[in-house]
Amino acid sequence: MAMTGKCLCGAVTVTLEAKETVVDACHCGMCRKLTGGGPAFALHTETGARPQVAGEDAIRTYASSDWAERAFCGICGTPLWYRFVAQDFYSLSAGLFDPAEFDFRTQIFVEDKPNFYDFANKTKMMTGEEVVAAFTGGTG
Repeated sequence: MAMTGKCLCGAVTVTLEAKETVVDACHCGMCRKLTGGGPAFALHTETGARPQVAGEDAIRTYASSDWAERAFCGICGTPLWYRFVAQDFYSLSAGLFDPAEFDFRTQIFVEDKPNFYDFANKTKMMTGEEVVAAFTGGTG
């Protein structure tokens, strides 16, 4: 299924072929700063599957660690994706896409979740260490 989303100003359009519409919530400090305090909800590509992007000239990237980068619209600031560089694995901001029937399955960096919110959904819970190990082979 093809899903298309846009940044706030419309300068960047992202199209993703998704087998499932599964989203995860990340509670890490960087994601909370990007969202203004809550978790970042992300829709994932298959490893090595790149989203189609229009408006690449507006995209800015930031190497947020030795193993990952974040992209955002350089005009309006909308977070676009988080990418594990070695695996070429993209986590796209779920907020880019019009409301859809997303399946919320996993929360990551759960040790960083502040106490002012909780979810009623029953999800898999992963620590930051578990996430980094899964995507970097244990090196972070």
